Amino acid sequence: MLDSTKFDAIMAKAGQIALGSWPGMGHAPETWAKDDNSPVCAADLAVDRYLRDALTDLLPSAGWLSEETVDAPERLDGGLIWLVDPIDGTRDFLRGRTGWAVSVALVSAGRPLIAGLNAPARQEYWTARAGQGSFRNGQRLAVGRRETLPGSRTPADALPKEDIDLVCVDKPNSIALRIAMVAADEADLVATLRWGYEWDIGAAGLIAREAGAAVTDAHGQPLAYNKRDPRSFGLLVTAPAIHAAAVERISERARRLSA
Repeated sequence: MLDSTKFDAIMAKAGQIALGSWPGMGHAPETWAKDDNSPVCAADLAVDRYLRDALTDLLPSAGWLSEETVDAPERLDGGLIWLVDPIDGTRDFLRGRTGWAVSVALVSAGRPLIAGLNAPARQEYWTARAGQGSFRNGQRLAVGRRETLPGSRTPADALPKEDIDLVCVDKPNSIALRIAMVAADEADLVATLRWGYEWDIGAAGLIAREAGAAVTDAHGQPLAYNKRDPRSFGLLVTAPAIHAAAVERISERARRLSA
């Protein structure tokens, strides 16, 4: 059994490392663009290095898959991996905003078992264990009970005309924090219609599921982890009663964009 106290301490230390470079506290981390033009900074790499060392010491049998580490195919051999995004929401991090988090999940046989999501700029620490519920700062989470799709709260800056009957709420840059908002009944629906990576959603997906949310890809299919290609098309996290209606609404868009 994984030592929860040690895992929590590792997550806390990772958050402190990130805060030590956060522009919101007056720092100016070195920054550059990846090949896909997405931003990365020295803090991403520092947190990644720390987590790889600390988590490997905690559980030497687990492999490794991280946004900031070159993928190694041997992760597929054991079926047990750490799934890591050292700073999810780098754009908010670099702007000095609070919408970023350190995201870690332990995945076994394609399913997340343990999740930690540390948003130190918000003083929020989210955790979950499969079958044992999810928590924010020690308080158990429960998804909302919304039963109709129109009027559902979604973290967004603006809505397409097809979704104008939804309600925009605050949108952190971190997709993990947006998913966690559904777990905390601060949103009813999070949907994406693009290819995304496992490390973006592994921890928060478990947190949402353990709070009672429906968590699938954009086609309404279950998510799997530690795949050879660590991507899925889209994400749909909702209050359970509106999931079928949400799948129906975005199904044509999902088919078209994933083709």
